Amino acid sequence: MTTKEERQQYKHLIDTPLEEQYGPKSKQELDEMKMPYEDFCRAAFAPGHEMGKPESLKGIRWMSTTMYIFTPHSVSNLAELGAEVIKFEMPRMGDPMKHTSPFNEAYLYPLHDTRPMTGTGYGFLNANPNEYYISMDYHLPEMKEAFYRIVKMSDGLTECYRPGTFDRWKQSYRFLAELNPRFIYVWGGGFGYGPKCFGGSYDILGQAHAGLSSVTGHHEFMGGHCTKHSNWCIDWYSGSQITYGILASLLWRAKTGLGTMIEFSQVQAATRCLGHAAPMYGRFGIVRQRWGNWDTQLCVHGIILCGKSDFPDAVNPQDRLEARYAMVSAFQDADFKALCDVIKKPDLYSTYKTHKDRVEGEAQVDIYAQLEDWAKDKSRSEVVRVLQNAGLLAEPVRNDREVYECEHFRQRGTVRWMEDPLFGDVLQHGTYSAGLLSKTPRRLYWIWRPVGADNVKIYHELLGYPISKVQEWYDKAWI
Repeated sequence: MTTKEERQQYKHLIDTPLEEQYGPKSKQELDEMKMPYEDFCRAAFAPGHEMGKPESLKGIRWMSTTMYIFTPHSVSNLAELGAEVIKFEMPRMGDPMKHTSPFNEAYLYPLHDTRPMTGTGYGFLNANPNEYYISMDYHLPEMKEAFYRIVKMSDGLTECYRPGTFDRWKQSYRFLAELNPRFIYVWGGGFGYGPKCFGGSYDILGQAHAGLSSVTGHHEFMGGHCTKHSNWCIDWYSGSQITYGILASLLWRAKTGLGTMIEFSQVQAATRCLGHAAPMYGRFGIVRQRWGNWDTQLCVHGIILCGKSDFPDAVNPQDRLEARYAMVSAFQDADFKALCDVIKKPDLYSTYKTHKDRVEGEAQVDIYAQLEDWAKDKSRSEVVRVLQNAGLLAEPVRNDREVYECEHFRQRGTVRWMEDPLFGDVLQHGTYSAGLLSKTPRRLYWIWRPVGADNVKIYHELLGYPISKVQEWYDKAWI
């Protein structure tokens, strides 16, 4: 098509003023266009009003025979997006994660009606919200019919048993796909298929075996050693990756009408967090070292210790002793010069004028030592204020109390109270605001339920078994 022909074809657009082509179509759109960006976001995402919006996965039913954090988290994401998730637990005992709590202190009652003096630990929090809880000893031949009936009515299943376990029980993908060709099956294991296929795994093992612990912690000359991240970061990270795989599989099924199988290795997920470590060894034979609070690729880009706490008289030792760390970032040459001017160390800039000079290990030791020498008579808030006033990136390293009280997290809905139907008022964090969706947001209905809480709902109301049969299974401890 020639330029003349194109102009003739699109004459109606060329002759129409731009504001009429793309302008607001209503008074509401006009008002939205005039809004400051933050006000527009508040109106679009409306934290606290999620319940009135549609659910993106409504109509999806998912089975979860998972334990601990890694695989349960992959399914709870679906539940928070509106899927009906049925969590299977072993009779009486439940998910082993229910028996964990920080320093064995905090429990919520009850665990199960046969164990009234045993509560569910806070370690279970966030991994299985919005799910329906049934108990079933699903390896028993007597329970196979009920299990298969749920498979025929569901869209998928996630399991975390040793490889081959579900296959021996005739519950693996090749069996379930015969019952339901649209079925999506997820096996989340420690190592995936390969020489270590049958090795079990937990988060700390994944961090260790994948090499992540080797680069976490301080270098030996700083008095440090390899360490585990204090939270189960690889569990949460791996679970999120599985969720993306499930969403992709649902899209594939919508196009083809066919299910699929997902095999996921927790250990391989941890290697992804190593960034440049493996390629650097493969190309140069260099083994990446750990550098604690500093970055091995950028300088200045790390965390420094200030001399004074922001809360010197606090009772809580976290406030009194630990509120002394500040993040500082000034790796661009101009920013580094400004930083040296602020701390009155012009010779430091003369010595390390280029980033290539600053990023060397010996240089970082010198630079951060001088930064902490400047901060030794200052509080964390004072250091952050001085650096921010100079146009540099700096933020305090916050503890849990400060996050809880932070207005920014409250406005976004990151930290909020909810009324759980069983446990009453419960503080929740992180579920809503990490990835905001304006049209179909995540939401919480309940944090968890006791073992077998929904047996009647699923066995009787969904599958149609008489209450007498449910009671019989219960008496036999099959459910």
